[in-house]
Amino acid sequence: MDGNIAKIIATLVAALAIRIFALPGPAIVGNSQKGKNENEEDRNSNEEELQGGIVPVSLQWRNITCTLSDKAGKTMRFLLTNVSGEAKSGRLLAIMGPSGSGKTTLLNVLAGQLVASPRLHLMGRLYVNGNPFSSASHKIAYVTQEDLFFSQLTVRETLSLAAELQLSKLTTSEDREKYVDDLLYRLGLVSCADSIVGDAKVRGISGGEKKRLSVACELIASPSVIFADEPTTGLDAFQAEKVMETLQKLAQDGHTVVCSIHQPRGSIYLKFDDLILLSEGAVVYAGPAKEEPLSYFSKLGFVCDEHVNPAEFFADLISIDYSSHQSEESSHKRIDYLVEVFAKKSAEETDGSLNLDMQTTKIFRAPQKFVSPHKGGWWKQFRLLLKRAWMQATRDGPTNKVRARMSVASALIFGSIFWRMGLSQTSIQDRMGLLQVAAINTAMAALTKTVGVFPKERAIVDRERAKGSYAVGPYLISKLLAEIPVGAAFPLLFGTILYPMARLHPTLLRFGKFSTIVTVESFAASAMGLTVGAMVPTTEAAMALGPSLMTVFLVFGGYYVNSENTPVVFRWIPRISLIRWAFQALCMNEFNGLQFEKQHSFDLETGEQVLERLSFSGSSVGNSLVQEGRIVLFWYWMTYVLLKTKKPKYQSLEIPRAKLEPSPVLEEMKEETSVPGKAE
Repeated sequence: MDGNIAKIIATLVAALAIRIFALPGPAIVGNSQKGKNENEEDRNSNEEELQGGIVPVSLQWRNITCTLSDKAGKTMRFLLTNVSGEAKSGRLLAIMGPSGSGKTTLLNVLAGQLVASPRLHLMGRLYVNGNPFSSASHKIAYVTQEDLFFSQLTVRETLSLAAELQLSKLTTSEDREKYVDDLLYRLGLVSCADSIVGDAKVRGISGGEKKRLSVACELIASPSVIFADEPTTGLDAFQAEKVMETLQKLAQDGHTVVCSIHQPRGSIYLKFDDLILLSEGAVVYAGPAKEEPLSYFSKLGFVCDEHVNPAEFFADLISIDYSSHQSEESSHKRIDYLVEVFAKKSAEETDGSLNLDMQTTKIFRAPQKFVSPHKGGWWKQFRLLLKRAWMQATRDGPTNKVRARMSVASALIFGSIFWRMGLSQTSIQDRMGLLQVAAINTAMAALTKTVGVFPKERAIVDRERAKGSYAVGPYLISKLLAEIPVGAAFPLLFGTILYPMARLHPTLLRFGKFSTIVTVESFAASAMGLTVGAMVPTTEAAMALGPSLMTVFLVFGGYYVNSENTPVVFRWIPRISLIRWAFQALCMNEFNGLQFEKQHSFDLETGEQVLERLSFSGSSVGNSLVQEGRIVLFWYWMTYVLLKTKKPKYQSLEIPRAKLEPSPVLEEMKEETSVPGKAE
């Protein structure tokens, strides 16, 4: 009776979970009530994007100040101090400076990608085409330093799937192929179009080609502004040159391109249209690049020698030399002087000019939203994501070979240790030990594989979801279905070798049940690994947390601690332990019906007596599998909730109290945190 009730409850839980994952979200009222004119404008805008049209956008920022406090909230460090500048449409702007100068911080502020923290305080004004940013709407692309892709897909497949997910207007394969081919030509990826992307395990395309592929993926939605964080990091001189040529061509095509870069070679410096030099978070120079900054600094008495890379000259000029106290003091005085001179020059140039708050210029109409959520419908998302997940799972030869070898090796080792167990009294302990290590080995193998891969995949999923490419439901279901055949193959291989070697209960039905139990347990461990990967920020953290959590489930797995002897405060742990239910099911499958040799009156004669000693009597294999299935659903539901709710939060930009006048609080903090030895 209890088993039937448990099955009914499990069925209802499964139905509820499928309903949560499968059904599309609530209809967006605003979309259903669009007027005819608005629909026509959106249609024209989409057609313009498909034809390569770019909405021109210029960014202006004024008095951006960013401070970081310590854990006590008292000591402040200035990351950016009254930074102003402009990024113009059709021009390539480079943000340069030594390490720690605030390049990436400024880039993230402009792109709206500065991760929120209670210790950060961000103030300033940001304008788009002369209008306050809060009332502006424009498409942006953000190319990070780390290039993350599904490694087993080719370059063409990566772009084609991204185009299908992001552009609902590409309804035919011919349109999609034409659009992808155009991107391949624009980014110089034709030669490697049919090569897999690759990763640390499998050699694929080069670092420069990966960087250009990152740019290509961001260009699919025809963004007006492109931000690139250190696009040449980790590349040799030739690949760095090619990547910067790509960004230069994009600027010439009408995009607004902003990149942070540390110290480029001379030929790369000549590609910049505009330049911002930062030192210790303050602007040393902002304006046209090439010869203008050299002329500006020469008037101040700092002349760049002939045949010297201007980027190297700037780096030496605005860096702090910590080799001695005298050189450090001299560097601070020089930089303070340069910052003060440029601030006065900027104030003189802007004096009397139009106030941006009141400026009214012709504003180019941009699409109303950065992305359109859930493009293409639920089933289209599911179909495309299932295709991608299947290709990734089946093509991952190195991982699958390692897992297969480990399954075979584990089975051979355990089979050799527990070789052809008989029915003596000593075999009872051997059988329990074998079933326990089989349950542990299956769970740990699946968990380790998942937590080692999913955190990186989650970063890709978060990036694609931020663009509105798909929802969490179709992604998780497609991933589950695609990995079922591959995930089930390894436990089945393990059981096929181990079962006859150890001479477990020798019937085909019992072997089928054994394989089913370890397979379901493998999926439960993988589901738990997904939750751990969605919970923590890095692969290292997931590798630390996952096995630790599994160790707790192992202790309460039914072999080391009898459930009847478990302290009351811990009795809930065996109920959620996937190892406990797998071990219980394996024991029920193995010991039911066995007759052992009895030599003494206190010996155990039947397998049922063994189960009673383990407190497993009164249950069944089916009931244990139902409980294991509930654990699978629970971990998948937890993963769904975490992915749905755990989105990155970004720091908001507060408007200063008065334009061009720093806050008194910030002035007080600046005085308290001023570096000794700096020029007053």
